Amino acid sequence: MLRYRSTYFFLICTTIILGLLSRHIKGIPLFIGDILWGLMVYFIVRFLFIKQSLKWVIIVALLFCYGIEFSQLYQAVWINNIRHTVLGGLVLGEKFLWGDMLSYTIGIGIGVWADTFVVKHKPPHWPGA
Repeated sequence: MLRYRSTYFFLICTTIILGLLSRHIKGIPLFIGDILWGLMVYFIVRFLFIKQSLKWVIIVALLFCYGIEFSQLYQAVWINNIRHTVLGGLVLGEKFLWGDMLSYTIGIGIGVWADTFVVKHKPPHWPGA
C-alpha cells in the first residue's frame, strides 16, 4: 500500500511540474496543461482513496474536473477575484470551455492507462487482472 501511495505522490509531483512548465514553454498548446490537470486530479483521487475501485476513482475525478469547469459559469466578483490570483487561476480556471472537459477526460484516461499498465494496480474485474 505504501509503495503505491509513494508512486502516486511521485506522479502527482511530476504532473504538477510538467503542467506548470507547459504554461511557460512557447509552442506547447494550452490544452496540454488541461490534460495534465485532469491527470493530476486522477492521481490525487487515487492517492487519497487508494482502496477504492478504479470505477469509483474515475467517476470522482471526472465529477471534480467537470464541477470545477462548470463553476466557471458563475461569475461573481468575489470568486473572480480569487480566479485572478495565481493559485486561484490554476485551481479554478477562468472561463468555461467545452474543450477543457474533453482534455480532462483524456487526462483521466491517461491516468487509468498509467494506473493499469505502469503502476501495475489492475482492478479486480478487468481482463488479465
